Amino acid sequence: MTSNVEIRIATGDDVEHVLPLARDMATSFFVQTDQFRSTFAELMERDDALVFVAEEQGDVVGYLLGFDHLSFYANGRVSYVEELAVSADRRGQGIGQHMLEAFEGWAKTRSSTLVTVATRRAAPFYAALDYEETAILFRKVL
Repeated sequence: MTSNVEIRIATGDDVEHVLPLARDMATSFFVQTDQFRSTFAELMERDDALVFVAEEQGDVVGYLLGFDHLSFYANGRVSYVEELAVSADRRGQGIGQHMLEAFEGWAKTRSSTLVTVATRRAAPFYAALDYEETAILFRKVL
């Protein structure tokens, strides 16, 4: 990764920069502008949610959205990565890895016992970072 990429917690000013990345990442849904803006603003206020952005010379080139919650099975908190996206022209340069490492650090400060992520397209990326395949994800669109 180039040394001029900064991983930082997103602010409300990042909404328009994250929107196109979210649209590129989404495959099952179309990210609607108004709903995205509303959701982004709500996430900025939540204690159990975290949005990181990767910024290079004023340009947001990636983001990570994650959460944590209490669980019975893991004897406490668990954290999960909901979305992780890096601009197509910046993939393979360590940006995603650094955002994930920053999220793992946040999860530790929350006393999470593990980090999970559901993925269909990025399994090799997570496996290379010592994530283990443990389950199949089911979904039902409502």
